[in-house]
Amino acid sequence: MNYGLKNQTIEKIKEVFSHHPRIEKVVLYGSRAKGNFKTGSDIDLTLFGSSLDFPLLLRVEEDLEKLDLPYTFDLSIHRNIKNKNLLDHISRVGTTFYSKESP
Repeated sequence: MNYGLKNQTIEKIKEVFSHHPRIEKVVLYGSRAKGNFKTGSDIDLTLFGSSLDFPLLLRVEEDLEKLDLPYTFDLSIHRNIKNKNLLDHISRVGTTFYSKESP
């Protein structure tokens, strides 16, 4: 599934995550995960990892912006999400977008 994104775009985004070893997994949710996205829909991603923090999230956002893609990213650290409805949504429709390869 390409989530309305070109394979080349997906690989560029995944490469950003691979440069941050503390990121263990990234889950895509929202309209792109559900398949009802529109042109210009943002890319909703939540990050998993035991030692993720806000400064790292900002660095990842900066790295994604440097890709100069025509998309807006909505990033979060999963364990910091307090909204139960959002957590339920991620659990229901979320799909693994990136997973750190095991050594």
